[in-house]
Amino acid sequence: MSKPSRSFPRPLSEFTAASLSGALKAQGFASTEILTRWPAIVGAEIAAHSEPMKINWPRPKADVGEVEQAEPATLVLRVEGPMALEIQHQSSVILERVNRFFGWQAVGRLALRQAPLRRKAPKRRPAPPDPAITARLAAEMPEIEDDALRDALARLGTAIKTK
Repeated sequence: MSKPSRSFPRPLSEFTAASLSGALKAQGFASTEILTRWPAIVGAEIAAHSEPMKINWPRPKADVGEVEQAEPATLVLRVEGPMALEIQHQSSVILERVNRFFGWQAVGRLALRQAPLRRKAPKRRPAPPDPAITARLAAEMPEIEDDALRDALARLGTAIKTK
């Protein structure tokens, strides 16, 4: 009798990789890693003002018989307008870091596009519960002897009632 396979939760990335791969391949990305790990690849300062848009791979030459070194690709970066000149001056550093990430001379040049970055909106923290409502709810629960538990339940009740 064979054992059933272990059931465990699988990461969401396993399911989304298949659906995103077509869109990423259209932009020249072999995987999502250069996009998701951009700050780790180029550093936080450069990543704060730039993001990769696509990689333009050169077309293979018609002569298949000759074995040649493949031409490196062009990495297209979206850069905030005022920082474009600074990013251009740091292009050799960026190219070195990207190629170190790939493990081979994959990218030979950068092309900069000045445009606003697509930034994630920061998550807003909910407003603290109203102390008057919290105190009124805590007063309505005299049967709960533990003060900390009573206060926690009152804060929870306030959060539920205000939504």
